[in-house]
Amino acid sequence: MLARTADNLYWLARYMERADYVARIVNTTRRLAALPAARGPDREEWRSALSSTGALEAYTEARGAVTPAGAIDFLVFDPANPSSIVNCVDAGRANARAVRTALTAETWDTINSGWLELNRLRGARVDRTDSEALGQILDLAVKLSLDVDGCSYRTMLRNDAYWFGRLGLYIERADNTARLLDVKYNILLPETEVVGGTLDYFQWTAILRAVSALTAYNWVYHDSVKPWLIADLLVLRPEMPRSLISCYDNIQRFLDAIARAYGRRGASQRIARHVLTRLENTSINEVFSGGLHEFITAFVEDNDRLGAEIAEQYLIH
Repeated sequence: MLARTADNLYWLARYMERADYVARIVNTTRRLAALPAARGPDREEWRSALSSTGALEAYTEARGAVTPAGAIDFLVFDPANPSSIVNCVDAGRANARAVRTALTAETWDTINSGWLELNRLRGARVDRTDSEALGQILDLAVKLSLDVDGCSYRTMLRNDAYWFGRLGLYIERADNTARLLDVKYNILLPETEVVGGTLDYFQWTAILRAVSALTAYNWVYHDSVKPWLIADLLVLRPEMPRSLISCYDNIQRFLDAIARAYGRRGASQRIARHVLTRLENTSINEVFSGGLHEFITAFVEDNDRLGAEIAEQYLIH
């Protein structure tokens, strides 16, 4: 496979996963912002939303103070934000168009139809803070990502085209889950709030909903919402599809498949194995004893390094 083709497949999957994540974060933040609280005008929900998508610095440089309307526009519509929903869908569709022959007809039709529908919605010149209109766009982004994922899973051959797409999906998903956890512990809950208080409970429930994990949490733990159990679910539980360990189990599997097909291994396989082994050989108590923020920071750095090595090893031509 040409490196250019692999690169387009890899980034198609990353952009679709990112659009889904940003849509879920915006939806979750809208719910959190609607909760009554005695914190006045300095509520941090939208700042945390921008931070968890890696867009806070770019937002403040371009727009200054964080406002709900400004954050929504930046995360959903702004062409200057590479991670905005419309930019992700545009970029994903462009990647898919460049490699149409490597995709099944069903996968291409799903991406193209979703892109056309998004253009119709954003071209309607609706009030971008209107709850119903915004909800339609957010629902479309989530549905499009799920449909593309399902089409790929159900219709594509299990060959290098499929494997590079899966790599992109799980690299992006691992990054998103890690950043979400880090932001919750360091930004979302203000210092004046009590861990385990009413606000904390609703914030954590909203976070679980953001990654479709609320039902899974109840099935696994049969307990009330507790921060350390949520961290355990999203970091170390292999049966949770968005957990860090589940992502890296899949990353290792698909990197091994590529290595067998191409007859050689490299730095990307070594890094993935190192990260997976670290996750397999730790406990949530060890994670917290060393500091969750420090653990997540190291993980994100390793994930970024793995992405760079995958690009160097396979995607740069």
